[in-house]
Amino acid sequence: MPSSLQIKNLQLYRKDALLLSLDEQIAGGEILTIMGPSGSGKSSLLNWLTGTLPHGFTATGEVWLNEQNVSHLPTHLRHIGVLYQDALLFSHLSVAGNIAFAMPKDNKQRDKRQRLEKIEHALEQVGLAGMSNRHPDNLSGGQQARVALLRTLLSEPKAILLDEPFSKLDTQLRAETQQLVFNQIRTHKLPAIMVTHDHSDAEAAEGKVINLSY
Repeated sequence: MPSSLQIKNLQLYRKDALLLSLDEQIAGGEILTIMGPSGSGKSSLLNWLTGTLPHGFTATGEVWLNEQNVSHLPTHLRHIGVLYQDALLFSHLSVAGNIAFAMPKDNKQRDKRQRLEKIEHALEQVGLAGMSNRHPDNLSGGQQARVALLRTLLSEPKAILLDEPFSKLDTQLRAETQQLVFNQIRTHKLPAIMVTHDHSDAEAAEGKVINLSY
């Protein structure tokens, strides 16, 4: 079954004021970009999708993932990964430890070696071969962003949300990281939604763009 993320008849309110309305379907490998000024509801949309809408906001509508209504599931059962503008790596864990932390656990404990092999292979794919034992604080911003991406992908999400993930990178690194992230989304055929202020992100995503206003 092809993967898809569907937003059905969303009406998102801040107190009693309608913030945004959305009705969209994103197929696996597609990236929907949401642009708009601060306060237009971009981050609240992501919160709603992950089941973490803060106090003061309400919403009607449904989230469907691979033809299953996940609207009433708790966050950890929705299998929606999020990539933030900060890498948010654990400084007490190695690079491999950060990635392994998010990977699904196998009850049979079959796997320590297999998991490490999978992590090593993934690091190699994104140009970080041999860095599994490095301390994340000793990585550059671009390297940290790649580790954060692998941590999200190896958690085996069914969809991925991008919350301004390139905003703290300089221009050249931003372009390289955009390409890497979007290629991985297409390779894994994950439906994705990105919120951003930056037109270069939208252009690089090569998908539909929705502009929000107040």
